[in-house]
This record gives sequence, structure tokens and C-alpha cells, in this order.
Amino acid sequence: MRILLVAPQPFFIERGTPIAVRYLAESLGAMGHEVDLLTTHLGEDVSMPGVTIHRASGASSVKTLPIGFSVSKLLVDGAIGAAMIKMVRKQRYDVIHAVEEAVFLAMPLCRGNGPRLVYDMDSVLSDQLIEKYSKLRFIGSAMEALEKRAVRSADLVLPVCEAIADRAREWGAQSVHVLPDIAPEPPSDDIAGAHVPSIRQSETKPLALYVGNLDHYQGIGLLIDSLAKISPDKRPDMAIIGGNEESINSYSLQAKTLGLDNDVRFLGPRPLNELMDYLAQADILCSPRIKGINTPMKVYAYMASGTPIVATEILSHTQVLDNSTAYLGDLTADGYAAALLRALDSQADRARIGAAAAMRAKQEYGIDSFKKRLSHAYERLEQACHGTSKAAS
Repeated sequence: MRILLVAPQPFFIERGTPIAVRYLAESLGAMGHEVDLLTTHLGEDVSMPGVTIHRASGASSVKTLPIGFSVSKLLVDGAIGAAMIKMVRKQRYDVIHAVEEAVFLAMPLCRGNGPRLVYDMDSVLSDQLIEKYSKLRFIGSAMEALEKRAVRSADLVLPVCEAIADRAREWGAQSVHVLPDIAPEPPSDDIAGAHVPSIRQSETKPLALYVGNLDHYQGIGLLIDSLAKISPDKRPDMAIIGGNEESINSYSLQAKTLGLDNDVRFLGPRPLNELMDYLAQADILCSPRIKGINTPMKVYAYMASGTPIVATEILSHTQVLDNSTAYLGDLTADGYAAALLRALDSQADRARIGAAAAMRAKQEYGIDSFKKRLSHAYERLEQACHGTSKAAS
């Protein structure tokens, strides 16, 4: 099939969604489809067999595009929409595969006898917008109504996790196939951690590690409060990778106030391509997230590393983790501290838990599983394309 894949993010850069888009584009090309990838003017070209990259140049004045809602994002989305119209007028596509908010731009082009619409649903956008920008709550109902319409209009919805799939079904989706993020391959034992500087400071204290942004919903405040609940003789050396200057300063002050100056280190951002090497250095990995239903991409990397995970017991985690593959704690400082202590108390148990998570990552969330899920979903879509003509809408 001829597919127009629309990704309104910088491409390619080492960041969550662009990495997922690359896996997606490469997999569609490998399946024999002819793929035109329409993306922003930002990022580096990469070679992908069967895939041609097209860039929307209408917002070239935008030099950077941060994650989340912004005026820059609106300008870039407008340029993507204009470029999409030109491409659809010039070329007959069987499918428009729209990533995240690109679905709203694609909907009018897929009416009647237009292309089939695939909605790559990485989040519930209305929930995400309101959680991050509470002042926009007044448009929440309108945003959700538009999102419901997109879900019902799509010939295929590809949610990133089961919780989002349940929401899509509730909203009346025609066809839903869950397409989780991919667990990366861990480094081999002989090179694990060898290509990055050591972040271990103590030969006697276990190293706990968090990797990711430091937005409020990630629960770094909960993590620091939990460490304060643990006696100094049992407290791990806590290293935190990620964040910007403002968030690092804020949480550093919290740690200092609680007397954790020597226990919590903020290492700042590190290249994403070094992630697995840093994970290999740690004794435990922390995911203290307090909000959200979509599973963070980093959790799949955590699992694949084989290093045991200490996570909060929320849906974002429990739809892929359980007590056999992680240490789960509730959303209190005492509860998360108890989970940390369970992980720290037994090295043998940690090894078992970590190995179980790595096995699940390999069997259920590896690249082969991703390709099988995607191939099955597109086979069903192709059957629908050949079996019926689209009704006017």
C-alpha cells in the first residue's frame, strides 16, 4: 500500500516519539509498503529502505520544538497540515497514518473515498493537556469531543498501551490493535556500561538510578521524600539523570532541606543513545511516577536492562509490570520507601526480579513482537481496503 505517515515532531532526533516513529517507518518499509514520511523541518535525515522523508517548511522560523503544547507547536502543526493537503492532492494514498495530533489534520482528507485513516494514539491528548496546563481546563470537554470524533473516524486505532485502548473502545473505535513501545536491546555483558563514565561513587552503597524528565508527574518529589524515610545506613546512593536547570535546582533544594545533600546527585541530561549503558551500572532503577495511564517508554528500557525496577503501583506501570517483575509501592513516601527497602534487602531476589522483567521485555516488547503486531494490524486494514469501499461521511 502507499502510506502517508505524518509525524508532527522533529525527526530524526534522539527523543521518545521520534525514536518510535523511526521504528514504525522502518517496519512499514520492511513490510513492502511504499511510505512517504511527512515531518517537521527540524531534525536529521536518516536512510530507511522503502521510506521517503518529506519536510514541511512553512514554519522554518521555528528553531526548536519543546515537548508539549506551545505557540511554536501550533505553527509547526499548521505547516504540516498545509503540506499534507498538497501531498494528498498530488499523490493517491491508500492510508494516512497519523501520529498523535496529526490525526485532526488528517480527518478531513480521509472522508468519503479518501485514504484510510490510521490513528497512532500515544496518549489521551485531552487528559495530557489538562494535567500539564490546568488553566486550559475550560477547553477540556471540547478537546475530548474532538478526540472522540477522531477515534470514531479512524479505520484503525493503534494505542500505545491497554489503558488507552480501553478508552478508544469506550469511545467507539472501529478497530483497535495495541502497539506498545519497543524494549531496546541491552548491551552485551562484556561492554555493559563501558562506553560511558562511571556514575558509581561508593563501593559499599548500592546505586539507585532515575532517568527521564523531571516534570511533576514523574514523582521526583515523592522519590526524595521516600529516601528521607530510609535510615542512612540502608539508604542507596541516588543518581538522577535528566531535567533542566529549573527543575534540578528545585529538587536539589528539596533534597538539601531533608538533609540528603550527600545521598542524591543530579547529573543533568545525558545522550539517549547511552541510556542502556547507564542502566547497566545501577543496582536498582526508580520510576516513582504519580500520574498518567500510558506506560513511559523508559519502563521498557528499564525492563530490558535486567536491572530490578522499583515503581509506583499505578496503571501506567501495572499494565506491564507486576510483583514478579518489579517492586511496587503506593503513592506515599512510606509506601515507596518500603518498596525501595524490599529491593535493597536481597541481592538474590533483585537478580530474580530483574531477570523476569528482562525476559518479559524480550518476549512481549522486543522489535520482533512490535513488527508482528504492526503487520497483523495492517493485514486487517488491507483486507478492509480491498473488501469494501469507504462510505461517504
